[in-house]
Amino acid sequence: MPIARRESGVVPAARALASQVHPVFMTPPVASSLFGGVLAGRFDLAAGLLHATAIFAAVYTAHVKDGYVDFYVRDEDDDHPLSERGCKRALAGSTALFAACLLALWALAGGLAALLTLPTWLVAYHHAPQLDTNPVTATTGYPLGIALAILGGYAAQAGTLAPIALAFAAVFLVLLSGVKVIDDAQDYDYDRSIRKRTVAVTLGPERARTAAYALMTTALVLVVALAALAVFPPSSVAAVAGFGAVAGVARRADPELATMLLVRGSYVFLALLLAAVWFRPLA
Repeated sequence: MPIARRESGVVPAARALASQVHPVFMTPPVASSLFGGVLAGRFDLAAGLLHATAIFAAVYTAHVKDGYVDFYVRDEDDDHPLSERGCKRALAGSTALFAACLLALWALAGGLAALLTLPTWLVAYHHAPQLDTNPVTATTGYPLGIALAILGGYAAQAGTLAPIALAFAAVFLVLLSGVKVIDDAQDYDYDRSIRKRTVAVTLGPERARTAAYALMTTALVLVVALAALAVFPPSSVAAVAGFGAVAGVARRADPELATMLLVRGSYVFLALLLAAVWFRPLA
């Protein structure tokens, strides 16, 4: 059986495998890995690339597994570029790449970096069908991966953790959990029809929206408080202003447009925080 569902050959197989690379959702975890490394105040290129590659492999695993479950197990999707065998081979390949990076990271940067990186694959592989049916784990899976990427990226450089890394991880966990609630609301009608318990289904669309913006507001207030306490650089408040402006526009949009705006707003948020740390080193 070919890797691609419709055609056989190397080129169709390569196209099918490449289709599972989703830059919009894969860029933030990889960038968070590098951001965690920058937080450490020094950057070893080999350790940084190893950790970023491990994070990429974990997110790729999540996309392949999610597509496999939705098409071949739940019969939710109308189409999928990979055959069933292709999905299993892609999962085996991404898992092997992750394991190789993990072992090399352990040897190069120490056990803490590896131990903080391992849960990213566990969350990715088990997102569907185990974690995405519970409103808490369905919401926090991706944000938790981002938080772990920051912590693992920091540990890959420093060999330990510091309050600054934990603080940034907490901010992104809370902020992106709010964004994920809005994202899940796009599929409210369908999720409700199959009794998939997202936050929107559990609370209702309006209360879920209120909860989402409460989470995002909490994260922004936390950044301001940490900047006032000199834990974050003072210029971190620019990230609050940038994301806050995007969130203000998204607040009046439908879930699909709001998700698009908030995801891109999170890019701006991360970029401004990175600039704040880059020009005002914390270590």
